[in-house]
Amino acid sequence: MAQAIENKIEYRIRGSGGGWSFSPRDFLDLGGRPTVDSALHRLERKGSIRRVIRGIYDYPRFSKLLGQQLSPDLDQVARALARKFRWRIQPSGATALNFLGLSTQIPARAVYLSDGPDRVYQIGNTPLVFQHTALKESGTKLKESGLIVQALKSLGPEQITAETITKIREWLPKPMRAKVLADTKTVTGWVYSAIQQIAGEDHG
Repeated sequence: MAQAIENKIEYRIRGSGGGWSFSPRDFLDLGGRPTVDSALHRLERKGSIRRVIRGIYDYPRFSKLLGQQLSPDLDQVARALARKFRWRIQPSGATALNFLGLSTQIPARAVYLSDGPDRVYQIGNTPLVFQHTALKESGTKLKESGLIVQALKSLGPEQITAETITKIREWLPKPMRAKVLADTKTVTGWVYSAIQQIAGEDHG
């Protein structure tokens, strides 16, 4: 039984792709907490997954160029923590700009607005900061949508250039463009207009 649950957990992890972060809560539909914890410990010992911080793991991405595992994906870690504690979160404007490659500044920390308590986690060399605030309902469901909306709002309509549109378009995988367009129909008019440009011919 325990082996069957471990196999199901590993299958879900691999199916979610390299870089995915998670906590035991993400697998409680498959078995009880002790069984899930034991399975994750075994997968960690095998090297299939990596412990990022207490209670959070990831499925590491591997760089053939560097010949080593890449650092944890901060956005994935933030979202795993949000699922674990049942927080609603959204990236700060500066964090979203950095994730989308729209900021040349190397961030000292990754900041998320949260309806949970103020918290700081050290992920490698980067503090992952959650700041409590009264979050407005964003109306978007996809993480890609949230990042793009926050980045555009942080820039403001005057700063949305053709280069900005191109950079976000290059960042957003082609299969996601129509999905993001559909997911953002309720956002502010000028933000949605920019997203229409990002989606380009893919929404036609």
